[in-house]
Amino acid sequence: MAKSKRPYLLPVTLTCDAAEIENGVSMELVDKYIGKHSDMLRRYDYLENLYRGFHDVYKEPEKESWKPDNRLAVNFPRYITDTFIGYAYGIPIKVGHPDDNVAESISDFEHDNEISDHDAELVKKCCIYGHTFEYAYQEDGTTRTRLTSFTPKELFVVYDDTVKSRALFAVRYGRHGVDSANSGKLYGEILTPERIEHFDAGAKTNEFPNPYGLIPVVEWRLNDERMGLFEPVAGLIEAYNHTIGEKANDVEAFAEAYLAVVGAELDEKGVYRIHDNRLINVYGTDNAKDVMIQFLQKPTADGTQENLLNRLEKLIYQIAMVANISDESFGSATSGTALAYKLQAMSNMALAFDRKIEKSIRKRYKLFCSLSTNAADPDSYRDIEITFSRNIPKNQKEEADTAQQLSGIVSHETQLKVLSVVEDPAAEIDRMKAEESSTQDSVLNRTMFTPKEDENG
Repeated sequence: MAKSKRPYLLPVTLTCDAAEIENGVSMELVDKYIGKHSDMLRRYDYLENLYRGFHDVYKEPEKESWKPDNRLAVNFPRYITDTFIGYAYGIPIKVGHPDDNVAESISDFEHDNEISDHDAELVKKCCIYGHTFEYAYQEDGTTRTRLTSFTPKELFVVYDDTVKSRALFAVRYGRHGVDSANSGKLYGEILTPERIEHFDAGAKTNEFPNPYGLIPVVEWRLNDERMGLFEPVAGLIEAYNHTIGEKANDVEAFAEAYLAVVGAELDEKGVYRIHDNRLINVYGTDNAKDVMIQFLQKPTADGTQENLLNRLEKLIYQIAMVANISDESFGSATSGTALAYKLQAMSNMALAFDRKIEKSIRKRYKLFCSLSTNAADPDSYRDIEITFSRNIPKNQKEEADTAQQLSGIVSHETQLKVLSVVEDPAAEIDRMKAEESSTQDSVLNRTMFTPKEDENG
């Protein structure tokens, strides 16, 4: 088996001495950091290819033409990523605010930006690359704030080298296509708190004032190490691909078993008769019992291969800390508690990611509230309320039994919080009171206005 190896180092944060940009961010400095960033692209490409299913097993040297050479790639990275996202953020993240005016402004902003889909894409890119970037800008001719996202292949942020790790500037860049007069040359923009500068072919072209007073870029991180969700198991996945490919080669090799004829000589015509007509007729010997015709049995490592594949698959899910929900054992989790234990590792990882996302969302609304056209108070972002919900199967009968058992022990509102069908316990209590009042009024009306029957019939 080929040796499994981690091909690329983890990314490092790009840092800069703040004194280097006292007079602005020069193109020489930008070129310097684009060069550093380019060194990271191989890793990002590798992780992206893993998610898309284009694994390194397809790049291994070809075997001799007479040997089976099956290349199989099992797309664990996509399964791990999509399963985790569906569980942790399948229910959209909710953002609210106690001030009705700000809440309405936030609602309009989220509607404009289709925020549920936008957040889902940011989360997916974080899982693939370990981090990603959200970019804010003002829509032309309007006061509307718009959002888009860029992968870390397209944009990077340079931080200062102090303990504050303050963002100094960001660079978004690309290269002109082959059809352009500047084919292969860089273009993009430099983002600082004061201005946004465009550059092309190694020179600055124009600049605009930055309306936010802050770098309009928010970094989303899966973790502080900026490690992708399936990156810790990349080596295990490559080993699994190699093993299952070799197993397919063994199956193909067994299908081409050799026929051995011992004690008799076959001429060329006899060989073709056996191959084409599936007929064996050996003659020309006085002692037929000395003739032996059989297929050569090749040694098999089927048991060893299956054990290795099972071990690798188990380790992949265990180390990635994402549940294999297609596993038959999940069918035995009939209670909420049993299911919670099976999802515990994934839940812990989701909670850790929640904290990173919350910081990023607060930075998003700090940018949003920095404009008076969005919020009257620039500090309004401090009071936003962020709610995360896990997307797990609900056992409503079990919830109802639990809620009933809590009667007389906790408040009605706490009772109702146990029920997943109740989104707003306080509002539900108000509705229950209204229904109860309506029922009492109805009973009272029937009692007062129903005519009494004549005693004499």
